Amino acid sequence: MAERLNGYRILILETREEAQFSRLLAEQGADVVQCPMFTIHDAPDPAPIEAWIRRAIERPLDDLVLMTGEGLRRLMKVVRRIGVEAEFVASLGEARKFARGPKPGRALREIALEPQMTTEKPTSEGVAEMLSKLDLSGHRLGLQLYPDKDHATLIGAIKAQGAEVDTVLPYVYDAQAADANIVTAIDEMAQGRIDAIALTSSGQVRRLIEVAQAHKCESQLREGLQQTPIASVGPVVSDELKAYGLSTDIYPANDAFFMKPLISAMATALSKAPPRATAK
Repeated sequence: MAERLNGYRILILETREEAQFSRLLAEQGADVVQCPMFTIHDAPDPAPIEAWIRRAIERPLDDLVLMTGEGLRRLMKVVRRIGVEAEFVASLGEARKFARGPKPGRALREIALEPQMTTEKPTSEGVAEMLSKLDLSGHRLGLQLYPDKDHATLIGAIKAQGAEVDTVLPYVYDAQAADANIVTAIDEMAQGRIDAIALTSSGQVRRLIEVAQAHKCESQLREGLQQTPIASVGPVVSDELKAYGLSTDIYPANDAFFMKPLISAMATALSKAPPRATAK
C-alpha cells in the first residue's frame, strides 16, 4: 500500500471482528479508536445449541447456511466444550455450505472447511436470492441466525423451496453496555478529533442513529458526520447511510467490499490532507 495512515485517528464500530480490523489499521500506522456497537454474549440457555449440534451429527445436514463468522465460532466453542469436535466438523464436511459474505467463509477455513457458495450481497435477501437458484426439495438445511434481526422472511423463502429448516441462534447482543462509549464517540467526532469513521455493516448506521436519538444528541452526531469522512465497506452500508440522509465519502475500489480494500481506500483519500485530529 503506497499511502499509509500514519497519524490519522480512525473510529471503528466493528463488533464481531473488531480485533482483526483494528490490527489491519494499526499495521498501516493508524491510531484506532474502538467503539463496538454491542457486547456479544453466548446464548443464555446452552441446551438448544447443544441439541442442534447433536442433531447435525446424528442426522447430517444436506445444507448449512452461515449468516455470520461469529456464529460458527460460538458454535465451535460449544462443540469443544461438549467434546464432539471431530464428529461435528466431519458432519459439516458432508454438507453444502453457504456463507453470507466473506466473514463466515473465514470462520469455516479456521476448521479446515470451505464454503461452496458465498453471497455477492451480504444480506438476508442476498442469501435468499442465492438459495433460490438451487434445488432444496427434501433437504435438511441448517440455518445459523444472528440477534436483532427478523429472519421470518428468509426462513419462509427456504421452506417454500421444500426444505426442512433447522435454526440455531448461538449468541446474543447486549446493546445497553455500549451506549456510553457510542455517545463518547459521537462527541469525539463533533469536536473534530476523528479523521475518519469506518463502517462495515448497515446495523452500525442504525445503531448510531438510535443511540443518538435515545440520548438526545442526534444533531451533534450529524454535525460530527458532516465534518468527518465516512468510509463505507460496500453498497449495503452506503444505502443505509443514504436512508438517513447521510453520504459516503470513501469507498473501496473495484467493487472489493472487504476490510483491506476499505483501508486502502481510506489511506488514499486521507493522504491528500494532513490529519485533523492530531492538529487539535
